[in-house]
Amino acid sequence: MATLAAIGRRNSYYSGVLVKEGASVAKNDYYQVLGVTREAAHEEIKRAYRRKAKEFHPDKNPEGSKRAEEEFRQVAEAYEVLSDQDKRAQYDRYGHAGPAQGFDFSRTDFSRARRDFTDSGSGGVNDLFDLFFRQGGTRTAAQQRRAAHGEDIEHRLRITLEDAASGTRMKITAPRLGACDICQGSAMEPGSSKRTCPTCKGRGQVEYRQQSLLGSFVNIRACPECDGAGEMIERPCQRCHGTGRVKEKSKISITVPAGVDNGSRLRLSGQGNVGPGGTPPGDLYIVIEVIPHPHFERRGRDIRSTVKIHYPHATLGGKINVKTLWGEETINIPAGTQPGTMFRLRGKGMPDLHRRGKGDHFIDVAVVVPKRISAAQRRALRELAKTLPPAEE
Repeated sequence: MATLAAIGRRNSYYSGVLVKEGASVAKNDYYQVLGVTREAAHEEIKRAYRRKAKEFHPDKNPEGSKRAEEEFRQVAEAYEVLSDQDKRAQYDRYGHAGPAQGFDFSRTDFSRARRDFTDSGSGGVNDLFDLFFRQGGTRTAAQQRRAAHGEDIEHRLRITLEDAASGTRMKITAPRLGACDICQGSAMEPGSSKRTCPTCKGRGQVEYRQQSLLGSFVNIRACPECDGAGEMIERPCQRCHGTGRVKEKSKISITVPAGVDNGSRLRLSGQGNVGPGGTPPGDLYIVIEVIPHPHFERRGRDIRSTVKIHYPHATLGGKINVKTLWGEETINIPAGTQPGTMFRLRGKGMPDLHRRGKGDHFIDVAVVVPKRISAAQRRALRELAKTLPPAEE
């Protein structure tokens, strides 16, 4: 058992809990806390820490969260020591008498424990680390106002495949929250003013003290009276009901770059909702929805289509015209072309958003077998069939 009185002649913080001089804190063996031997390698210690941290996560222990928090703290402290080569060597030699040898647990920041736990895919524990191990204070109301801005908004835009290929300019109407035309975004009636919030005294924050098995904790939240602003409006604007914002329809001219695909997002800075209290607006995101084409199928930068030809054309060959995104092209059908043959038109596909050229257009050949033929055609086919050799297996 070690006492914090040996560390100094003043109150000390042990793992985030204020312990008065003379108070005793029992400490468990760090190897036992993690469930490893003293010969355990670094990777084994890391695995044990991750396993224990998940085991004692309060979310998995709703009925014993206080105990789980204490166990979690011990696991984090043990890992912080045993994962550091120098600290582990001092602990193996001096045990918990580390402060006398220049090893002070009261200044442990648990940064390595937090990083290694979140790297394991358990980022949900961040709130717990922030609660117990956070450093520094919270932002003031003025800092919060400077950091505030309006919300980002999203607008879906349907375009044709041809527009996606060549790019286009168009005007859209997007609903958003704009600055109130009466109060100009101040949220106050003309001639009104603001006064300091009596609840938080202008800080924009209030403190809530909570008692737990670990001691007294202070939870700092935004003031509910002024919503964190630190000030209160004497006479709110009636037009916007004191929000400083009203609904409007914004007409915006946008440029859709060539090569956009279904689901592409275009960001228009400062075209989102105006921020509360005259703070900067957010952004507008245009989500592209490409209308399915009746003849073309897009596959990345390439385009696929099908052309139908009759049996004589496939047998005798010839030239045919095919449609592409960039107009008609003439392709040569060799004599004896088989069904399913694919032709490639280089550079006739979709352009790349990064301007690295265009894809290709692939054309599948489908040989059409007529369902109805005339008597003359039937006689001609019978005469032809007599002259053809047996089909290959």
